[in-house]
Amino acid sequence: MNTVTNTLALPPAPPPSPPRRAATWWEHRVYPAHLDQARQVRADLRSDLAAFPSDVVDTVLLCAAELAANAVKYAPDGKEFLRALALLDERTLWLAIVDEGSGTGLPHIPDDRSADEWSLAEGQRGLMLVDSLAREWGHYPVGPGTPRLGLGVWATLPTS
Repeated sequence: MNTVTNTLALPPAPPPSPPRRAATWWEHRVYPAHLDQARQVRADLRSDLAAFPSDVVDTVLLCAAELAANAVKYAPDGKEFLRALALLDERTLWLAIVDEGSGTGLPHIPDDRSADEWSLAEGQRGLMLVDSLAREWGHYPVGPGTPRLGLGVWATLPTS
């Protein structure tokens, strides 16, 4: 007896994007694409998250600083980056940093480095940190079509 297997591939899922619903949205904040702005991002988050436990705030600050540094690195000169923050539910914060870069590279953690290569590497450690602290993280294109208008990198973080 011959069995026919349906091997139709499902279309790829759309890239993750900002949540459509959240219990709370904080005001989006825009910063000049300069590395010294990471300090202001942290100060604004500390203020916005004042009601949360300090260990939660510290985790969010660390992730935000890493994502902001990446946004500055990939944003064209004279551009800005945006910080978005939402409380999805009582247990989950959603943080995104959106740059205006239109490059073709996407954020990823290299999986082909040896331990010796990692010990000498100067880049991509920030995403490893985000990966270890966040429940999940990813990226989404900003704007329709090609070329894109920028890239958002998001992370979901526990509130307790």
